[in-house]
Amino acid sequence: MKQTILVTGGTGFIGSHTTVELINAGYDVVIVDNLSNSNANVIDGIEQITGVRPVFYHADCCDLDAMDKIFSAHPIKGIIHFAASKAVGESVQKPLLYYKNNIVSLVNLLELMPKHDVKGIIFSSSCTVYGQPDPENLPVTESAPIKPAESPYGNTKQINEEIIRDDINSGAPIKAILLRYFNPIGSHPTAIIGELPNGVPMNLIPFVTQTAIGIREQLKVFGNDYDTPDGTCIRDYIYVVDLAKAHVKAMQRVLDMDTPQLEVFNVGTGRGVSTKEIIDAFEKATGVKLNWAYAPRRAGDIEKVWANPDKANNVLGWTADTSLEDTLKSAWNWQLKLRERGIQ
Repeated sequence: MKQTILVTGGTGFIGSHTTVELINAGYDVVIVDNLSNSNANVIDGIEQITGVRPVFYHADCCDLDAMDKIFSAHPIKGIIHFAASKAVGESVQKPLLYYKNNIVSLVNLLELMPKHDVKGIIFSSSCTVYGQPDPENLPVTESAPIKPAESPYGNTKQINEEIIRDDINSGAPIKAILLRYFNPIGSHPTAIIGELPNGVPMNLIPFVTQTAIGIREQLKVFGNDYDTPDGTCIRDYIYVVDLAKAHVKAMQRVLDMDTPQLEVFNVGTGRGVSTKEIIDAFEKATGVKLNWAYAPRRAGDIEKVWANPDKANNVLGWTADTSLEDTLKSAWNWQLKLRERGIQ
């Protein structure tokens, strides 16, 4: 019998790609999403790619009663918890929204897991928990110090990790894997699903592609005076499909292997790439010139961070193996497909 996985935030960017990989790996998937930053039409795309239509509930993880009913209706064995507000800049402006959405949703799930005999949870964490790592801790391993968060968004990730750890230490009969991932970009190779933010994008790549196609007049690069080779921020950009496959590996590990109750993995490429390098690589990969300019630094941005993914490679059995050029091409193909569909 197929195991059933609940994917919260499953119509979102990472959630939708992970749902595809879960279905391809033989799981049944139930999606819960409040559609605050996504569209229910994504379910059609998932079905088009996989031939399977996942069960979908338009619900909010902060609604305990609604979630309890969903758990009662399905034999859920594992959860992948993506549902969260996730824009660094917005979190600085609206901290209470972020604390409410991101923390209450997780607490509800953890309360319901033992009641409904749910064995494991994969938590969508972030490299933001490391804050700005000291130079000796770059690239970042899982044992790097957890530093004061640079934003309320980052703080919610730290707090949620602590909540999961405290719950397990209290004797909760569950297993958990915290996936601290870096910067997911790109789109499915079919260009049927991809990153589709509501309103003005908060992430770099949608802004790049929307500028390239003429939706945005100019791409602003926030800060050119950082302590990096070209003065712009450095991140570890990971292809979203590679990241999605890491979640499948983690779920298999939680449900089917005799492993520790709580594990942590960095999910990244191991390569730091600056914002300016992304622009150059995009222009090279697509042949499209970008209209861009430097702008002042943005509140909450970390200067430089990239992963040491050795633990994920060796223990989880997962590797990010898609090139930056192919990843950026996939993002551009998605933007072109959106135009064909008359979106934006």
